Amino acid sequence: METTSALVELFTFNLWANLRLLEACAGLDGTALDAALPGTFGSIGETLVHLIAAEERYVTRFTGQLPAHPLRESEGFPGFAELRRRARAGGDGLIAIAACFAPGQTLQLTYAGQTREVPAVNVLIQAINHGGDHRSQIATLLSQRGVTPPEVDGWAYLEAQTPV
Repeated sequence: METTSALVELFTFNLWANLRLLEACAGLDGTALDAALPGTFGSIGETLVHLIAAEERYVTRFTGQLPAHPLRESEGFPGFAELRRRARAGGDGLIAIAACFAPGQTLQLTYAGQTREVPAVNVLIQAINHGGDHRSQIATLLSQRGVTPPEVDGWAYLEAQTPV
């Protein structure tokens, strides 16, 4: 498998996992969405919004194009239909970036008040790591509420892709 197709598959998996997690959380009531534990990012709702908003920002770092109305964590929970729509848009954007990724590509990033040139692959690494980290935190929060989290690992993805 060539590098580009492997990156595309990683980001296809990432989108699948995000959508599966959103589907599993869609039936939660407000109390469950507000559930938080020390050591996690925040509540289930806050973490979902943060995860999807961050993916929009990763796409923006590559394209330079902000969505017409960027998802902002400070604006609260927009509802599951809106999160699914934005997850799909951000995920598709990352897949498109992965499809034309060029090794050696760099990006100008401003982080902690400093602008510097960084390898673009590090932004892709961060996007994958960030998604897995927060999906795991949400799985922990769901488990603590007695809700079985969806399986969103590589094996579950393989099963979902394999015809019965």
